[in-house]
Amino acid sequence: MNGRQRRGLILLLVSVVLALVAFGGVYAVIQDVESKVGPETTAYEVAEDIEPYQPLNADQFREVRIPERYVPESAVTDLDDLDGKVAVGPLAPGSLLQRDMISDRPELGSGQQEIAIMIDASTGVAGKIYPGATINMYAAYRAEDSDATDSGELEVVRLMVNNAQVIDVGDLTEIEGDRERVEAVPITFALENVDAQRVTFAEAFAEQIRLALVAPGDDTEIPEEERTYTIVGDVLGSPHADIVQPGAN
Repeated sequence: MNGRQRRGLILLLVSVVLALVAFGGVYAVIQDVESKVGPETTAYEVAEDIEPYQPLNADQFREVRIPERYVPESAVTDLDDLDGKVAVGPLAPGSLLQRDMISDRPELGSGQQEIAIMIDASTGVAGKIYPGATINMYAAYRAEDSDATDSGELEVVRLMVNNAQVIDVGDLTEIEGDRERVEAVPITFALENVDAQRVTFAEAFAEQIRLALVAPGDDTEIPEEERTYTIVGDVLGSPHADIVQPGAN
């Protein structure tokens, strides 16, 4: 072997050694990253805009692989968990799906029945009533009373139902009003028999119905003596007048 061949062999060996060193460095970096990141797991992110309180299905989400150490404990890792669930707020595409974003769809309790009525969208809903919400329903009437006004009518506001559970909110619909077409929303409630009768009465005879959203967790029972209001009673210092109360037992 002459000198030129020996130099070529030495250069070849040096190149091999440098390549091995480089490979070892890259491998070490990969191992270091993997040791810090750890194994991956399956999670799901929102694939489209989802409106609040709408039923959820698997097509609205896409699977993603995320290192376990970066996945919060509340993350949904099985789409079967969506059965019977609704979104508790608006969900934006790209958001990691977590259990605090969803809740059970409201269901009927023992002795309850579903009853749906149309509620004026401008005066009765204001976009804030949702499935699972608790509401108080108020109805305004004109009741006969010879001492009330020249026309013999007394304006009365009555609390028809206290702490009613909303189980569904329908789509905005145009209906025929007294003088013009108005926008209304079908609201479905879970009510016991007497309350269902009161709601039906209010829908049939009330001048106007309003829903008042009750704060979550507040189940205050309004006393019977505070469930009816009249302007005459207010002027006289006792707004909860002792009159015949529409819808009362």
